[in-house]
Amino acid sequence: MTVTAFAPGTEERFAVARQVADAVLFEGYVLYPYRASAAKNRLRWQFGVLVPPGWGAECEEHDFQHTECLMEPKAGATLSVEVRFLHARRRTVQRARPDGGYDTVSELRLEDRVLVPWDEGGEERVEVVASVDELLGDGVTHPFRRPAREDTEPVLDAAGRTVGRLVRRSEEISGTVRLSARELDGPYRALRLTAVVENTSDWTPPEERAADRDAALPHSLVATHLLMALSAGSFLSMTDPPEWAKGAVAACRNLHTWPVLAGEPGRADLVLSSPIILDDHPAIAPESPGALYDATEIDEILALRTAALTDEEKREARGTDERAAAVIELADSMPPEVLERLHGAVRSLREVTGPGPSTPDGGFPDEYGVQRPDTPWWDPASEAGFDPARDRVVVDGRSVGQGSRVKLHPGLRRTDAQDIFLRGRTAKVEAVLHDVDGGVHLAVTVEGDPGADIRREQGRFLYFQPDEVTPLEDDV
Repeated sequence: MTVTAFAPGTEERFAVARQVADAVLFEGYVLYPYRASAAKNRLRWQFGVLVPPGWGAECEEHDFQHTECLMEPKAGATLSVEVRFLHARRRTVQRARPDGGYDTVSELRLEDRVLVPWDEGGEERVEVVASVDELLGDGVTHPFRRPAREDTEPVLDAAGRTVGRLVRRSEEISGTVRLSARELDGPYRALRLTAVVENTSDWTPPEERAADRDAALPHSLVATHLLMALSAGSFLSMTDPPEWAKGAVAACRNLHTWPVLAGEPGRADLVLSSPIILDDHPAIAPESPGALYDATEIDEILALRTAALTDEEKREARGTDERAAAVIELADSMPPEVLERLHGAVRSLREVTGPGPSTPDGGFPDEYGVQRPDTPWWDPASEAGFDPARDRVVVDGRSVGQGSRVKLHPGLRRTDAQDIFLRGRTAKVEAVLHDVDGGVHLAVTVEGDPGADIRREQGRFLYFQPDEVTPLEDDV
């Protein structure tokens, strides 16, 4: 095997896929409100963590990932693999003493930021290139190692004076990439590709810290995932394989990771194997202004909430991590037209050419040429038997309708966190609504809510089912 530069064109294909791969790499890296003191930023590194084998036996995390997928390589093809992960490094903060020494402190306050201890993530890559022929039989094994290191960075104040320093320590980590392939039985020349990434670090925790995850993280491969590209040939989709390959796809073993086709739609020569389940050809929304790192992020909400942080909160966020500082700057400098673009995008519309089918008399005209039924699935005019303002429903033997007062007791089987806070509150019924499945819902406004009049004017109500309320008075 020769471990060299990627085959021509591979680097360009990887560059397209890395935008999504970076989102996997930094998924949940730092969460809103982007401060080290926030509770949800104290338990970190949730996805794709490959822990040292000596500690994995003590926990529910794993020391390996196992990927299997199908490929149809052409003669002479090579496979290029890029393993990507974060190497956690501990950052401590030290204040300068007059005698030239340094003292480790819990924080160092500067004019524009507050520096605090933090675990940073440094990106690591391991590249392996092998011919497909080499993968047959025993396959290819590629060990790798990253040595321990310590770096210091001076901290200067606004006048340029040294007021402290940051000390970053990373521990030694080691691992192995194992690649192999086996031909499938059948008329098609297809191979089952197996790619295993293992943490082989020999670190074991001290006896007194046997269950300490924080101690294991600097020796772990964090957010581990693979990019794999064929120089000639194609991979088969694991979620939508051709009929002849469905049995072979079902027999593939994928442990702690899942492979999907990556890169530009329409191509099948690149795979992303990720600890997060994705669809084929995942892509970052073009409206997204930048990485916000928050798991299941909603850009508009996060941008607005981040911009609304206090100046002190922003100072701590800037001192927490360089990536957190970039999020603060992004939210503070985002122009209105970019923020407006985050409000929503419609991607399901398509252009229709040529004359459309005729519309039946009495139907609803359709400018897009879509045939509509005489009566749509719901038409207020056709539902003359329902009137939300006048309909009533019997609850505990009492008639309840618009204007009735009720006490709320949300049902446990369908309650969300916000409803729980309304348990025991009194409310006014604004309407009785019927859904298409025959269910009845009560639209209410909560008494004592200072925004009730605005909600009523805008038609924005809270909704409960009849068995979630108790009538407080009869309305005859």
